[in-house]
Amino acid sequence: CKHHQTSTKTSEPLNSSLTLLKKKYAEKLGVSAADIKNEKLYQFINDWYGVKYKYGGKDKAGVDCSGLTAALYLAVYKKTISSNTKDLVGEVKKIKESDLKEGDLVFFNTNGKSISHVGVYLQNHKFVHASTKKGVMISDMNEPYFKQTYVMSGKVK
Repeated sequence: CKHHQTSTKTSEPLNSSLTLLKKKYAEKLGVSAADIKNEKLYQFINDWYGVKYKYGGKDKAGVDCSGLTAALYLAVYKKTISSNTKDLVGEVKKIKESDLKEGDLVFFNTNGKSISHVGVYLQNHKFVHASTKKGVMISDMNEPYFKQTYVMSGKVK
């Protein structure tokens, strides 16, 4: 397609690994590659994707949901936040689900008692988290399980 070739910017060198990364996550999130702007964030997700779940884990040998969230915040946003889900609730400014932006936190009650799970919002209703069964992955907030267990969203202060 000739039109497509002329529309690519010739001013910047084509970084093929970055292009592939953007394509990969655009597909996972159901957005266009142009919407994948925070390269550091998606590189982090790519590096951690599939790391197995381990309660209390904070590294690639095994990580839990809050450990992943804290590691992501440090690596991507240079912010130190708690690696305890309940403590994280106190470190955010509560926002409406409709106001979610990339990097905001989403909280769930998965144990039937209280907020027990956290993830980092990406875009298009998708968030990255450490799932007990599949490890680090991207899920959709519209999945029935997450719709039922969703409690609140917050912006890190």
